[in-house]
Amino acid sequence: MKRIRITPRPDWQRKVESVGLTFHTTEEGQTYWDESAYYTFSPAEIDQIELATLELNTICLQAVEHILTHELWEEFQIPDAFQEFIRQSWDRDEISIVGRFDLLYDGVNPPKLAEYNADTPTALVEASIAQWFWLQELTPEVDQFNSIHERLLEVWQRVKADIGKPVTFVSVDGHLEDFMTVTYLRDLAQQAGLLNQYFPVEQIGWNAARRAFVDLKERPLDCVFKLYPWEWLMGEKFGQYLPGAATRWLEPPWKALLSNKAILPLLWKLFPEHPNLLPASWRSLPGRCVKKPTLGREGANITILEYGQKLEATEGDYGDGAFIYQQFHETPSFDGNSAVLGSWLVNGHACGMGIREESGLITTNTSRFVPHRIDDRQG
Repeated sequence: MKRIRITPRPDWQRKVESVGLTFHTTEEGQTYWDESAYYTFSPAEIDQIELATLELNTICLQAVEHILTHELWEEFQIPDAFQEFIRQSWDRDEISIVGRFDLLYDGVNPPKLAEYNADTPTALVEASIAQWFWLQELTPEVDQFNSIHERLLEVWQRVKADIGKPVTFVSVDGHLEDFMTVTYLRDLAQQAGLLNQYFPVEQIGWNAARRAFVDLKERPLDCVFKLYPWEWLMGEKFGQYLPGAATRWLEPPWKALLSNKAILPLLWKLFPEHPNLLPASWRSLPGRCVKKPTLGREGANITILEYGQKLEATEGDYGDGAFIYQQFHETPSFDGNSAVLGSWLVNGHACGMGIREESGLITTNTSRFVPHRIDDRQG
């Protein structure tokens, strides 16, 4: 695993915009898509990342079964009204589309799970499309750990076969990254033969007489892909109607358990000393540890502690909820940049990754995305 500095392509902004990455620069003018460097991996290193991703998925699914068997609803902050809703979703084996494991990996030691973005993972356009076209323009003769696009098309074909209903895609109104993510997924669903539409999540309606979720034209919502967290959806005014409606949701309700960082101490309890896990607890850990909100997102409200003293922290909107503690693991550093690997799982397949860089210790939603490639000469 190496970081290689290069010169960005001329007119790179237009090139990434042409494949849907319109949010390549932050509102503050900082570069988000950063092709002034790339990471290179050996085939053996890619194998290690892929195997770790599949292993983590296996133990996470075992953890869901444990949660349901032992009814750990309170630990995962699931209201009473939604417990059977989640259980039935699991028992029916409802389709999961996509998830992203954030891994800490230095190319030598086993990848360690920092967290699992199981419900509303972003950085999908960057990982699936933008870095693939970057590779094809610069070095088409080499490979990349990236079959995300093909796996997404497969899973939408599965949705068509299993559900066979039109899909409505929703996201937060006015959020460009989320809108472009669901636009990309809509295109794949259309290629799979699924009729679909988009509107902001705020426009989801409830028809009390028909006991059905509807769009603005009062048409029933048979199947909804929501780029909107389950805990937010359950907290909406219409949330009380979710368990009794016929609408199928993607991601399915059972993913609410895996998107909660309470899964981290549970995984450590069930699989202590697992090579791909870090010690995690509901209490502060000795030495250096990371305090994380169980329902936090995008690196918000993270605090790095050393014997209780704050070393580094981020602000955000999740400071009032429950927190877990995870042993600090030195994020691999390359040229002074810490790197986190986002390893993608689509329809149960480990199928690609995207790399986020940060000059500090905490990766946030503005941390730079850097492409990668596989170098057969390494290892």
